[in-house]
Amino acid sequence: MQSFLPPFVVALMAWFFATGAILWLDRRDPETWPASLLGSTILSGFAVAAVLISAESGSALAAYAGFVATIIIWGWHEMSFLMGFVTGPRRQPCPDGARGWQRFKLATATLIHHEIALALTALMLFAITWGQPNQIAPWTFLLLFGMRLSTKFNIFLGVPSFSDDMLPDHLAYLRSYFRTSRGNPLLPFSALASVLVTAILAAFALEHPAGSGAAVQFQLLFALSLLGVIEHAFLLLPIRDSALWTWMAPKRLAPAVNLKGHHDGL
Repeated sequence: MQSFLPPFVVALMAWFFATGAILWLDRRDPETWPASLLGSTILSGFAVAAVLISAESGSALAAYAGFVATIIIWGWHEMSFLMGFVTGPRRQPCPDGARGWQRFKLATATLIHHEIALALTALMLFAITWGQPNQIAPWTFLLLFGMRLSTKFNIFLGVPSFSDDMLPDHLAYLRSYFRTSRGNPLLPFSALASVLVTAILAAFALEHPAGSGAAVQFQLLFALSLLGVIEHAFLLLPIRDSALWTWMAPKRLAPAVNLKGHHDGL
């Protein structure tokens, strides 16, 4: 019987501490942001190299290395967004009365550069690992991208609960594009899709020998997908998931906001 615990612990710790580190850096003096992003850029360069090297091996260790390297690369994108370096051409609140397609276009303009950067990075990871035995990096990044898009579309359409207390002050205009409601038609399909993907990844992991590189790859993806299921659950529950990182950024996290955040973790 395979143990999913080690990959789950690795995925959980990578997600938790990477998110906490990004929030801590983002809440430092803005004058430190260029240096922080430069340091993250250099680290991401080493992470890309790690992806290239680990892709050539089908071992369990290579799977862990590729996964952690991908979390670092994803973290660069999150940092560049939260610090306001890569967002979108529009940096104003949603006008009163904007509805439907107009509201969608305006919302898209607030973060389109970031989304394009994510898509290009996903393509790059697939290109540099194509045909290699270790495919954890591109699929991890694509899974994170899918989770992000699902959350963003849902909070745009309206969800019962989302916490915006992790949103930096200079991105406060994004709050005007969020919507609270009893739900939206996309939400149940998003939740169902996240559960199905998680179940499929678990089934794939069980098809491979315990401890093998292939099994570990699917177990890591399963763990990440399971975290995505939990993230979607927070959209329905009046629970502040941002409280998990209050200790990393105590000065700017509001203590009593009962909403689910724009930044949906890594």
